[in-house]
This record gives sequence, C-alpha cells and structure tokens, in this order.
Amino acid sequence: MGHSHRGDEFEPRVWSYLAKTRDERILTMSERTSYAPGTPCWVDLATPDLEAAEKFYGPLLGWEIPELPNSAEMGGYRRAKKDGRDVAGAMPLMQEGQPPAWSTYISVDDADAIARAIQEKGGTMIAEPMAVASYGRLAIFTDPEGAFIGIWEPADFAGAELVNEPGAFSWNELNTGNAAAAKAFYGSVFGWEFEERESENADSYVICLVDGDRVAGMLEMSSRVPSEVPPHWNTYFTVEDTEAAIEQVEAGGGAKVMGPMDVEVGRIAVVHDPWGAVFSVIRLNP
Repeated sequence: MGHSHRGDEFEPRVWSYLAKTRDERILTMSERTSYAPGTPCWVDLATPDLEAAEKFYGPLLGWEIPELPNSAEMGGYRRAKKDGRDVAGAMPLMQEGQPPAWSTYISVDDADAIARAIQEKGGTMIAEPMAVASYGRLAIFTDPEGAFIGIWEPADFAGAELVNEPGAFSWNELNTGNAAAAKAFYGSVFGWEFEERESENADSYVICLVDGDRVAGMLEMSSRVPSEVPPHWNTYFTVEDTEAAIEQVEAGGGAKVMGPMDVEVGRIAVVHDPWGAVFSVIRLNP
C-alpha cells in the first residue's frame, strides 16, 4: 500500500455502494466476544514509530496504545484501546522496505487447513501459521493478486472487542483488479458467498457473506484508477465527524486521499497517516 491519490473519478465507485452494503451490518452488535469463521475480526498497523502513531491516532480515534507486559517478546506488538476495550493492533515495521500499512485479519477455526487452502488456490504464505503466546494462531499471506491479508485462529483472544462505533473499525474492503478471480479465491478459501451490485458508477462491487451476514466488500478497480495502486484491503473506522477527522488527520501530519462524500448511511473519506498508511473514516447517520 502506501499509495497516494487514486483520482476523483474513482470516488463514485466507492461511495455509491457503501450506502447499500453497510446499512444492516454497521448498526448491529458493537461489543464482540467472538466472530464466526470467515469474518474479519482484527486490524493492525505496521508503522515506523509507535510513540508517534499513538500521538496521531489518539486524538483522531480516542485511542491509547500502551505497551503490553509481553510487548518485548511479541516484537513490540501493542493493542490500541478505546474506552478500555481492544480495537486494533500496532507494531513496528519488521523488515527493511516494508511499507507502513493497515492489515485485515479473518477469523478461522483451523489456521493450518486454511493455510493449505490458500496455497492450493494460488495465494502465497508470507508467514506460516504460528502461535502468538496463548492468544491464538496467526498467518499472513497475499492473495493471487498480491493483496496482503491475515488469518487468525482464536484461543484466548477473539479479536476486536468493539466494532461499528466511533474509534472502532466497521468495514473491510478488498480493492481488486479482478473481482471474478477474487471471488473464486476467497470463496473457496473462506466459504464466502457473494452478492453482486451494479451501478453506472462502477464496473463491479461485491458483498461477501458468511451465513447470510455481510462481512466484507470487494471493489473492482477500473482503468480510471492509477496503475500504481496495487490490490489491497482497506479498513474503515467510524468517527463522530468526518470533516473534523480530516482536519485532525492533516493537523497530525497525514493527508486526505479523497472525499469527503455523503452516502446513505453517513459521510466518508479516505486518508493516510503521516507515514503513508491508508485507511477510511466514516461518520454514521443517526
């Protein structure tokens, strides 16, 4: 990721679908203690400066990102908290050349089986399944188009304790160059079913479902999107006020990528933090 502007022509492709896809899920359970397999359950940030990241995301999303008692043995990993509840992760960059970025993790009941399926279907394992203390088991991979994503097999830790409220993530969306291929891959790996959406503003938008619940989206990028924008997963965070969030992003050294724009369920914008990690913000309508 770490990309910059996608161009104003891309805006309607994002906005026109979010209203239709988020209205049911975004107003459902906020406090979570478990996730159905196949559901995005966690997001985390890789950043070159954790202390500075806390100063940026703290005022923006109401987070504290304290060191954990076992942070050192977990490579410096931390968990961002909103009102005392875990909402996201943050960690230092692990290798030279790694871009600062937000990553999405999908809950699974068997990381080893899913890892095998990922490779059989053309994905590439970046980190094979591994235990993370007593919390659960983690693996990181790229899909056949190169979009990074993780899987999480929970043990003591299920994932975010708060979703769909200000300061928490509320939607995860794959930006892909080939929605048909993405459906084939993710459908076979995670058992997702799909709901197609069509509009004059976009080539394709796909809703991903688990047992009828909308859990994620796929946006097909078109020739109007700059070619340097790679396939990627985007995280949406809920905020109280979109304009205020943009101002806070810019005051903290980040920048707006596109928006703000009204959709049926609220007002949305795409931004990046001071190190180039891209994410989206949305103010929900009452």
